[in-house]
Amino acid sequence: MAPKTTRPVLDTRSLNRATLARQLLLGRAEMSAADATRHLLGLQAQNVKPPYFQLHARLAGFRPAELAGLMESRQAVRIVTMRSTIHTHTAADALVLRPLVQPARDREVRYFRKGLVGVDLDRLAELARVFVETEPRTMGEIREELLKEWPDADPQSLSVAARCRLPLVQVTPRGVWGKSGQVRLTTLSEWVGDVDPGSGAGGMDAAVLRYLGAFGPASVKDMQTWAGLTRLREVFERLRPGLAVFQDENGVELFDLPDGPRPDADQPAPPRFLPEFDNLLLSHADRTRVIDPELKGRTWSGNQAHCTLLLDGFLAGLWKLDAATLTVELFSAASKASRAEIVAEGERLIADMTEAGESAEEGAKASSGSVRFGAIRA
Repeated sequence: MAPKTTRPVLDTRSLNRATLARQLLLGRAEMSAADATRHLLGLQAQNVKPPYFQLHARLAGFRPAELAGLMESRQAVRIVTMRSTIHTHTAADALVLRPLVQPARDREVRYFRKGLVGVDLDRLAELARVFVETEPRTMGEIREELLKEWPDADPQSLSVAARCRLPLVQVTPRGVWGKSGQVRLTTLSEWVGDVDPGSGAGGMDAAVLRYLGAFGPASVKDMQTWAGLTRLREVFERLRPGLAVFQDENGVELFDLPDGPRPDADQPAPPRFLPEFDNLLLSHADRTRVIDPELKGRTWSGNQAHCTLLLDGFLAGLWKLDAATLTVELFSAASKASRAEIVAEGERLIADMTEAGESAEEGAKASSGSVRFGAIRA
């Protein structure tokens, strides 16, 4: 029997600091919104505002108008990709990443097959494509158009099939900071035109390397959780000779880029306010690198996700911004110094993220907002 291979062990704090470094959360990066969105492989965008707050936590000098401008110029788009959820991607990344997750979209359609008896899915995709490329349509309008062809089919199943078979983007003003708009859809190619994916190209091998660059060190199951895909082991095995390999304290094999940042476990991590659905909390099968097992499930109430606070790099509480008042609810007591850091970071959030898109008078009010601590959520 061959001897068991021993890999260098990365403990929880080491994994935490390495991941925070990739996620631009150990210190705000001097990086454009477009470059950061690409580096992070997209921003979770189930709701409209979270992508803006994700970038504020990570970038020096970020203002919502920068990402809003990318949306309005069609350099960034909202589209269903990883885990069947909406993400904001650069246009080039959307063109690369959306086809990679098509197997998961095909699997999703199969869940609705009982409502699609007699429906030719290729014809459905073509009819829907022509319909939305004529002008952007609501999902209700797409459903009604398809019912003309298949009146006996289940309406929801028809709309799910269209969303899964086609790369549909939510057109602006939806997703633009300070504006509102109904969800209207067209195809990715129709919306962004002839975009060169550039360095974003390269298939699943490149996607694995980029995932490690943004979320590593990570296991195969971690990436499968992030992507909503299965059977990625063979890709990692193909790349193994060029990767650094570690293991966590439970013996799980972790892969990483050889030159990926792995800071000292004692490096300070400033407090950060993350929005609901931040990918830092969703992109690993084992989330203990950020969430203490005793706090598992504390970021949700029913089907509602909460905004979260990181303290010393780990989940430490929840927050809510109401007008210019930021309310913080910690899970346990914090030192006076930590509370002072939280207040300073909170005041920055208020000043930067409540004046954008508002009138000058309202912005002045925002800059004098307050941070308050609610009861500890024991």
